Amino acid sequence: MIAFAGNSLLCRVALAHTAIDAASFTSIRLLSGAIVLWLIIQSKGERIGGAGSWTSALALFAYAAGFSFAYVSLAAATGTLLLFGAVQTTMISYGLWKGERLKGLQLAGLMLAFGGLFGLLLPGLSAPPLTASMLMIAAGIAWGIYSLRAKGAANPTQITAGNFVRAVPFAAALSLIMLSRVSLDGYGIMYAVASGGLASGVGYAIWYTALRGLKATSAATVQLSVPVIAAVGGALFLSEAITLRLLIASAAILGGIALITLRRNR
Repeated sequence: MIAFAGNSLLCRVALAHTAIDAASFTSIRLLSGAIVLWLIIQSKGERIGGAGSWTSALALFAYAAGFSFAYVSLAAATGTLLLFGAVQTTMISYGLWKGERLKGLQLAGLMLAFGGLFGLLLPGLSAPPLTASMLMIAAGIAWGIYSLRAKGAANPTQITAGNFVRAVPFAAALSLIMLSRVSLDGYGIMYAVASGGLASGVGYAIWYTALRGLKATSAATVQLSVPVIAAVGGALFLSEAITLRLLIASAAILGGIALITLRRNR
């Protein structure tokens, strides 16, 4: 969870405090993640082969690109909360579409989560930028789709490695399109490599290993810590303010999602 929250902190510090552009950050992040995951697969004596798919790779790229461009303007805590809320909402909505039903506290949790998201985005002095917020929500939807496609995979680390490799050409195409706005920075490149290689590549490998020993309820609950870790990290390392609006929205969104996931898993 620290690695996942670290992605938000690394991306935010790179795009807010260095000269690197969002497209270059995305490309370097995905390339670094692909290299590290490939090395992990190789160390196990396995091969990527045909693992992954182009559809999942496109969803992965859409998440990474939306994530980067959103963090040009969003604070780390706000971005993580929007991302996490969108991911969970996408996966819950898919379950409803497939015939799952919410009852009692689950319905209350859904309304609470949507209310928190709506309250966070309402116009006001402390409201996050709308365009950046929409980009992060789109990134969350893309990550939710990616997660749904990877659900139940026999070798998730291998499939993730294959998808990262396939996502690199999409990122390269984005960098070519944004060539006139390319801006590289030594520290920015370093943060992008850390985000892709450590927070993404190594982070995903650790998460998939940990999942084998976690119950579904525990896995759902522990993810609620990501926005909290990002908020604390943003305050400590980036001097970002934690507003009352953010606190109330966080309690509503995370509390609502907890009611849905914990009740459903039980």
